Amino acid sequence: MTHLCPEYNHEPGEHADTTTATPAIKLDKKLREEILSQVHEEGMVIVHCTYLAEVAGAIRIWNSTVLIDLQSGSRSKLLHAENITIAPVWMEVPPGSTVRFTLIFAPLPKTCETFDLYEDIPQPGGFLIKAIRRNKSDVYNVTI
Repeated sequence: MTHLCPEYNHEPGEHADTTTATPAIKLDKKLREEILSQVHEEGMVIVHCTYLAEVAGAIRIWNSTVLIDLQSGSRSKLLHAENITIAPVWMEVPPGSTVRFTLIFAPLPKTCETFDLYEDIPQPGGFLIKAIRRNKSDVYNVTI
């Protein structure tokens, strides 16, 4: 998900807010309808993310970000990212600002009850949101 520039010494967050409130994220209307249709038909998982920048920096998401079912170890791939750049491109973030973005993942196994959101990257600075409790809607809100 987000990976911070190495020159900004940021510790990855481990807090997961899994309420059902949706952050204000603007999606193209046609894209939004298409995505929501696919989510309902195919059981995709939506994760709304909020990143609060304490210092100036830059963020990005890696395509290798996954959801990991804690019961089976199964990994659900990142399929789409909205309002955040994909590595290797950085997105500048001014200090004191809030970035909200949405990640869409392949379905979790039906037996999954708890999962981790893991930015699986080949360098330090990736994040890990642990033990997110599964809900019926498969729509989640996390704070990075």
